[in-house]
Parts: sequence; C-alpha cells; structure tokens
Amino acid sequence: MKILKKIFRLILVLIFLLALGFVGIIVYAIISDYKPEEKITLFNSDSPDRLPDTAGISLITWNIGYCGLDKEMDFFYDGGTKVITPEAKYIENLDAVEKFLSQNDTVDFILIQEIDKNSKRSYKIDQFEKFGKLLNEFHPFFATNYEVFFVPVPPASPMGKVLSGVATFSRYQPSSSTRYQFPGKYGFPKQLFMLDRCFLLTRYPLEDGKELLVINTHNEAFDPGQIRKAQMAYLKQLLLSEYEKGNYVITGGDWNMSPPGFVPEFSINKVNTDQMAMDSDFLPPEWKWVYDSKVPSNRSVIAGYDPSTTTTTVIDVFLLSPNIKNVSVECINLDFENSDHNPVRIKVELQK
Repeated sequence: MKILKKIFRLILVLIFLLALGFVGIIVYAIISDYKPEEKITLFNSDSPDRLPDTAGISLITWNIGYCGLDKEMDFFYDGGTKVITPEAKYIENLDAVEKFLSQNDTVDFILIQEIDKNSKRSYKIDQFEKFGKLLNEFHPFFATNYEVFFVPVPPASPMGKVLSGVATFSRYQPSSSTRYQFPGKYGFPKQLFMLDRCFLLTRYPLEDGKELLVINTHNEAFDPGQIRKAQMAYLKQLLLSEYEKGNYVITGGDWNMSPPGFVPEFSINKVNTDQMAMDSDFLPPEWKWVYDSKVPSNRSVIAGYDPSTTTTTVIDVFLLSPNIKNVSVECINLDFENSDHNPVRIKVELQK
C-alpha cells in the first residue's frame, strides 16, 4: 500500500512539473512574442541604382526549406514526424544550395524563402550571412517571419529556437526595402509558435520616373483558407495601387497555393490534387501568372521523396503586372535532393 502511495505521489509530482513547464513555456512565449508593425523600413538610399525603363531582368525564386527538408525528410506540420535532419545531411544540403547559387549568380535578383539565421533546426548557422558572402556582388535584404524562442513540437524532438525569414539578393541598390506584415493569425496559444507571414518589397527608380517593385512573398501554408484569403486581399490592394501609379511590379515566391487555371504537365511525378488553388478572378486577366507547368516546384512532405509515389505540385510562381513581358520561365529540376522545393528562374522585359 505504501508503495502504491509513493507511485501515486510520484505521478502527481511528474504531472505537476509537466504542467508547470508547459505554463512556463506559454508565459515566456507571450512575453517574447514577435509582434512586428505592419510596415518596417529595412533600408533607404538617396543614391539608388536607376534602371532603364525597358530593362531585361532575370530572377530566381527558391524556398530552400532551411536546408533541412532534403529528399529523405518528412515534416511534422504536414503529417510527418520530423523537423530536423541529421547534421551531416544538413551540411550537405547547405553546400548544395551554395553551389547552386554560385552557379546562378548572373541573375539580377534571387528571392529566397525559409532562410535561417539562428535556429536549432539548422544548427544555428547563419545562412543569410553565408549566402551574402557568397553573393558579394549583390545587395542583401532580410525580413524576419519566424522568431520564436522555443517551438515545443514535435514532442519527441522539438524544433526549439527559430529565427528565419525571406531574403532578397539584388544586383542593384534599391531606393528602399520594406517588410510588410500579412494579416491573419491562428488562435491562442498556437499563434505564439507559428510564423508571422510577410512579404519583402524592394523599390528601384526607372529612367522614366516610374518605379520597379520586386516583391518576395511566402504565404500561409497550414490554415484551411481564411488566413490565406486575407493575405491575398492585402497583397492585391498593394499590387493594384502600385500599377495604377504606372509602376512595374514583379512578385515571386512560395505562395502555398497553385496559380489560377493551373494544369500540370508532369511527365513522371504524381500530381497533388488536394492542393489549394488561387481564385481565378484574383486579379484582372491582363496580370500574368508565370510558372513552369512541366516540372513540379514542390513535393508532399508527409514522407520522404519517392518519384513514383510522392505527390507534387506547382506553388512557386511569379506574378507580373500588365506592363511586364514574360520572356522565359524554367523550374529547375533538382529532384528535391536538398529541399522540398525546386527553384524557378524567369526572364522578363519592362514595356512602355
């Protein structure tokens, strides 16, 4: 009987300690919660580079999955069990991403999503700093969209500390670089441990007095639709307003939705038929959604990658205002070796 009482007391103590630890995490998360303003100016210049108003421009967008979502990985938030790849594999992924960037450093803009600065999941390596040194002819800009002192899931191996965001590497010096906070949050306490979604906007003066806007976006991934709709409505208002001023707007990134009217033409990969799509009337028809329908840009991360069974789709897309002509687009098939996304490269021309 005494033994049973001791066991019972021990269980109560353990429950109390677990509850106390949980409450402590919540309290500290509330105190340290990242609460960015709607607009944060990251950079201003009185002597920006001025681009020709008929310039040809090349861009790459790539969600690098914090160099931790290689082809062997699944992902907890999408139905898998893991969030951290082994360190040796992480270094291999990081080296592969750096190699790709160095081989494609002739483009004008590189837009990266899920780039870490100081996170447990990426072994506290500052990827933004590393890529900035590699791309030393580019102007680097970083906007935080995930800053949490401790993400407690998955319970068996928590994600821990995260500091991550989106980054734009620009061959030209802009007049400004600004972080825009997307609207929409999850309920409490989930919101304390999720991303604060944003887009990063850089502005460049043109010879005709107008401006070129390059937007790097990473939209919501995990809600059933309401947050995504609010984010798209917010972005739409800005896009239309800037175009009405006569400006040129290029938006690229990971939209976490398929583009309107998307019809896949994949030769090998299975198609994810459950992927949420953008509304067909999101923007007037003269706006151009540009993507490669023959190569998937994203794979399911419920399990590791298997070309014969893993479902894939296109969610990494460029959007061009009507005064910009698409010249070419290519989703570069890296077979999801080092990220759950493939990079997309595009060439465009500004038109008068």
